[in-house]
Amino acid sequence: MINYNPKEWFTFIFHFHKADTFRKLFPMLIAIGAYSGLIAYLEVDVFKLSENSHIKNIPAMHGMLGFVISMLLVFRTNTAYDRWWEGRRNWGALTNASRNFAIKIQAIIPKELVAERVLIEKLIVEYAFALKRHLRGHQNDSELFISEYKVKPEYHKPNYIAKLLVEQVQALYAKNIISGEQLLFINEEVRAFTDICGACERIKNTPIPFSYTAFLKKFIFFYVMTLPFGYVFTLGYIVIPVVVFVFYVLASLELIAEEIENPFGTDANDLPLAQMCKNIQKHIGEIFQEESILR
Repeated sequence: MINYNPKEWFTFIFHFHKADTFRKLFPMLIAIGAYSGLIAYLEVDVFKLSENSHIKNIPAMHGMLGFVISMLLVFRTNTAYDRWWEGRRNWGALTNASRNFAIKIQAIIPKELVAERVLIEKLIVEYAFALKRHLRGHQNDSELFISEYKVKPEYHKPNYIAKLLVEQVQALYAKNIISGEQLLFINEEVRAFTDICGACERIKNTPIPFSYTAFLKKFIFFYVMTLPFGYVFTLGYIVIPVVVFVFYVLASLELIAEEIENPFGTDANDLPLAQMCKNIQKHIGEIFQEESILR
């Protein structure tokens, strides 16, 4: 994710980030400019169309379709941002569930049971890292996963870790280390892990319908391709930068929506999942080391 100061206007205007839409669209902007120049040359210098030509009335179509394309782009960007924001809310919920679970375990399990406390601490932290890898489509590497638990790469590792957490809690209950009331007390956070994983999978595995995305791209393309025909009569060769700018605005909105509709990837504007996992690791470690910190 790109960190920035929203008050620095001049930085935004004159600085082009590597993920900026201008860089991605630059080849197409050059092509659109050349196309617009060709149309202007043919109409003005070759065919020398008069002011009475019916082609001059084409902008009337753009006026009618401009409202439609603007509404489609607003819906597209709002839908993509809603997916991005829901992903951020889910990872915020995961952070809170991890903290709450760690706080309850730290308070309930006696400090003499060091092995049990350390195991649950590692599993809580590893769940966040495993969910990050799961959403990004690679499960072979592992930052913290305990070596004695061997899992096949194709296995759903977040589910496996959640199962281990439930087994550890049930084992403590079977040994009368925790009571039935305490078991119910901590069960909410264990269930929250799986709920959050399912919500993130729903976002990742349910893209915007293909027909909608394809139609919007075609709409933008044909809308821009017809702009030079009518506006050449009033703008002349100035139609070249005008059409390029219109295409840049419309295509940029579509590119932004494409980038943020899956917030769990590695694009510049996607969620900083690695940093969130490290924050969870740091906070859980602080909770389980509270006794030594206070001394």
